[in-house]
Amino acid sequence: MKASSQLALGTAVVAMLLYNMWVPNGAGFQDPFLARIMFTHLPSALICSFLFVMSGWYGFKTLKSYNPEVAVKLHAASELGLLFAGFTMITGIIFSKIQWGEWWHGDPRQVSFLIVLFLYGSLIALRSAYADQIRRDRNSAAYSLALLLPGMFLTFVYPRLNFVKQQTLHPNDTIMKDQLDIYYKIGLYSSVLILSFVVAYIFKLRVKTELQARKLENYGNNQTRSSNPTNSGVVRPVAVSQNDHE
Repeated sequence: MKASSQLALGTAVVAMLLYNMWVPNGAGFQDPFLARIMFTHLPSALICSFLFVMSGWYGFKTLKSYNPEVAVKLHAASELGLLFAGFTMITGIIFSKIQWGEWWHGDPRQVSFLIVLFLYGSLIALRSAYADQIRRDRNSAAYSLALLLPGMFLTFVYPRLNFVKQQTLHPNDTIMKDQLDIYYKIGLYSSVLILSFVVAYIFKLRVKTELQARKLENYGNNQTRSSNPTNSGVVRPVAVSQNDHE
């Protein structure tokens, strides 16, 4: 990204933060100032879900036709998705404590998203189980593709089942029912847009650095193999008996 683009993105982030602090306090909250947490919580949830879908897509492409660059994009999407899933969980726990008095009260929305967090956390752990790069990429791809359906079910379908809606304290369909005023709409949509650009920038940077790291790793392996004396073509005599020394 060019310096001018970086400056524009940084300016947009600062403007977003200032606007989000400027909006009026939200009504209906135990702490009206806490209403601003939606500018982090909801965009993080949307972005992590999109990144998990991306990881499944790159997993499919990796299994279909292995390409190191696609595999690196798979890893970058899953890493960033897990990061924003963590943001979602942390901000949700903070909201729960202030709004409902407990850090964790077993709400179905909390539990279902925690399962999603663990599922994708295990994807990152899976990568360290294989030393071989191609095998690691293929197994990660298969796992990310297998996680796509349960992950999306727990995130988008399960919370909207009737029996879950009856048990959860988590607000439902706030956006769908147009319950936000103009100030919060602007703050929410701008946060989603600007954070998406930030994630896209980090994603490209992560892919670039990982590809460079792989090139250096492969170069080092090639240098090690080329300096191996067993591959030099020189045959040295080896004594196998006492007579061979005479």
